[in-house]
Amino acid sequence: MKHPFVGTGVALVTPFRKQETIDFSRLEKLIDDIIGGGVDYIVALGTTSEAATMTDTERHALQDFIVECVGDRCPIMLGLGGNNTLAVRDAIANTNFEGISGILSVAPFYNKPNQRGLAQHFKQVAEASPVPVVIYNVPGRTGVNITAETTLSLAKECPNIIGIKEASGNMAQVMQILQAKPEGFMVISGDDSLTLPMVLLGAQGVISVIANALPNEMSTMVKYGLKGDVKKALPLHFRMLPLMNAIFEEGNPSGIKALMEQQGKIGNTLRLPLVKVSKPLYNKISSLYDEFNA
Repeated sequence: MKHPFVGTGVALVTPFRKQETIDFSRLEKLIDDIIGGGVDYIVALGTTSEAATMTDTERHALQDFIVECVGDRCPIMLGLGGNNTLAVRDAIANTNFEGISGILSVAPFYNKPNQRGLAQHFKQVAEASPVPVVIYNVPGRTGVNITAETTLSLAKECPNIIGIKEASGNMAQVMQILQAKPEGFMVISGDDSLTLPMVLLGAQGVISVIANALPNEMSTMVKYGLKGDVKKALPLHFRMLPLMNAIFEEGNPSGIKALMEQQGKIGNTLRLPLVKVSKPLYNKISSLYDEFNA
């Protein structure tokens, strides 16, 4: 079975108007631009969407809009996780999965569970979910790392856990998973800048932030990488690398929204506690984007 999440996924940003309400018209144009750029799937309501600052009503409205707007043009992965296992199970039970091909479920944050707690949490999520689950390891945000041993154990024991979005930045851990994973289990890069090396080592692609702004370039690089065509992939990697690094200097999605405002795609509005990037970084991103287009 071919998984729907091979290649380039986009961690979709949420455009806001100046009043901080969701700008659905800009979002529709953004989705059309991203799909037209050749990406393989869209991740809705992930970290980059600022879903953590939305009401339940807004999240449901956003999910419904994205599903309707995307239609059958590409698969959709839905961000659905949390640090309360019972609440995550309840959220899954109350979610409309029409048009949703899988969920992305982040490691429980703040509680700092040990590896046994993480494993039991994800087993319950997998058991509750009617669609495949990709677990999300991002210790820089959650305060806890899903070890390679725990990932491999879940991969072998839970058929409904089909992959991991690895954003630990620990290449030794990534390689340990890639070397020992069962056939069919996916490793997806959660770091734009590490995507090409991970793909060349055997990862199946990326869930990308910069692909909001550069969908064609990112998806093209990943396609070349998956074919093992380093000669064509490497120039794209190094061309995007300065921008990839810059947009994360003061947090995500602050950086990508600054870049996308410069492109004229969305407004540079975020919800507290996130704020716009500083003027020096804004100018740096602008300069790097000019160099990128030179």
